[in-house]
Amino acid sequence: MAVSRRRLTAVAVVVATTALTAGLTTGCDAVGKALDCVQTADSIADSVTGLQQAVENAANDPTQADDSLNSIEKNLDKIGDKTDNADVNKAVDHLEKAVGNVRTAIRNGDDTPDVGPVTDAAGELTKVCTK
Repeated sequence: MAVSRRRLTAVAVVVATTALTAGLTTGCDAVGKALDCVQTADSIADSVTGLQQAVENAANDPTQADDSLNSIEKNLDKIGDKTDNADVNKAVDHLEKAVGNVRTAIRNGDDTPDVGPVTDAAGELTKVCTK
């Protein structure tokens, strides 16, 4: 189940609007955190798309999957550093575990690891960033 770029863009617009509206009552700090979460979740979605393509093309360039996994982990660190929201942190942990499982599968010689759990976890993260 791929996370479509169009869906993520729509989610980002909804989140931005919600965050800006919330900012009128809760202050700029909350708005900044919400926007950071959405922007980083969007970057992760791009990396997940890259991971899916890398797994499909593993025979041509096996390093692409590793690069995509590194990108996802880097963005997860950004979200983790900027939030104290329990739901966001739980989604980050879930995605980190899914990424770790794919990385382990690749290291164990699986040329076509199941990236479905990564896609699902990225969707979960996007969802909690829009709350």
